[in-house]
Amino acid sequence: MRVLISSTYFYPYSSGLSVYALRLAEGLAERGHEVVVLTSQYEKLLPSLETKDGFRIVRVPVTTRLSKGVLMPRLHKIARQWIAWADVVNLHLPQFESLLLSKIAQGFGKPVLVTYHCDLVMTGSLLNRLAGMVTSTIGQQVVKDANLVVQNSLDYAEHSPILRKYLEKVIAVPTPVKVKSVSADRVEAFRKKYGIQKTDKVIGLAGRVASEKGYEYLAIALPTVLGVCPEARVVHAGAWDGVVGERAYRDQVEKFIQPFGEKWHSLGFLSDEDFETFFAAIDVLVFSSLNATESYGIVQIEAMTQGTPVVASDLPGVRQPVKNTGLGKIVPLRNPGAISKAILEIFNQGEKARFVPTEFLEKFSQNAVARHYEESFFLLVNND
Repeated sequence: MRVLISSTYFYPYSSGLSVYALRLAEGLAERGHEVVVLTSQYEKLLPSLETKDGFRIVRVPVTTRLSKGVLMPRLHKIARQWIAWADVVNLHLPQFESLLLSKIAQGFGKPVLVTYHCDLVMTGSLLNRLAGMVTSTIGQQVVKDANLVVQNSLDYAEHSPILRKYLEKVIAVPTPVKVKSVSADRVEAFRKKYGIQKTDKVIGLAGRVASEKGYEYLAIALPTVLGVCPEARVVHAGAWDGVVGERAYRDQVEKFIQPFGEKWHSLGFLSDEDFETFFAAIDVLVFSSLNATESYGIVQIEAMTQGTPVVASDLPGVRQPVKNTGLGKIVPLRNPGAISKAILEIFNQGEKARFVPTEFLEKFSQNAVARHYEESFFLLVNND
């Protein structure tokens, strides 16, 4: 089958949405499908055409940025070519250009499956908020027109102001994760490489710095944790500098963490192997997200793959991994006291806090998720 996947940002850009789309493309290609990813050339040095892991990437030149969105005047012409080629179109929302792609697909009579990652919650300047409102309005129309919609959980869909209107076409499909255990030798080498002592109690943060992550609430909670457990430290894995639209938030967080010195350390962007090992090397992952921009959290599953417990916000979708496994604690939003209490309880449990929920994790494998999509694609194509 010929599958066209569209995402505003894609490899080498790293976010939950772009990583999901990448793993889906890899999984479908591994299952023998022809896959093309249509995305933006968000950096001019990126090639306009690229072959990667058995699928093709087509990047459309960007002329202007609008908040985190991009404007691509050549998109219409390029999109028509690839939508005409495809048997099915998979749009990853939020995506400013998704309505154009949806309408072209309708014109060619091609079925559209929407992967709805999250509602868009924009803060800050009037321009940012306006861009968010426009993109959300576009998303609602695309969902309305779509043949089928995928979300990580029905919990999130039922609470989404957009998806709850169209639950009859929403199906829950797990987010794709490369599940592989990490050896003790790799963990020891990782700790040595990044200066993590054996006696350190490591609180992990994973992902790019972004306002929806709520890192400041962990910063507020940290003095309480250090008062009880002075060997604790925070280690962040993910992009810290140069994240599109997040400079002001990064500066805000840096003011919060400045007093902690080496007790709060950012490793920056890691290789896939080091990022995988990071989850085994930490004692707890804090996922302190604040709003519906987070719908699940791939990093929670990646941590659980290594037996690492998670402190997760009580948000629709986000709470599901801990709720379904018991591996960690669920805490109220914006509650530093609850965060510090949960971290200390996990520290006190020691190794008893760690286990691998094998049965739960099996459905998150890249191949299993690709198979879910494959079945949906065949259903849509054959129904047409």
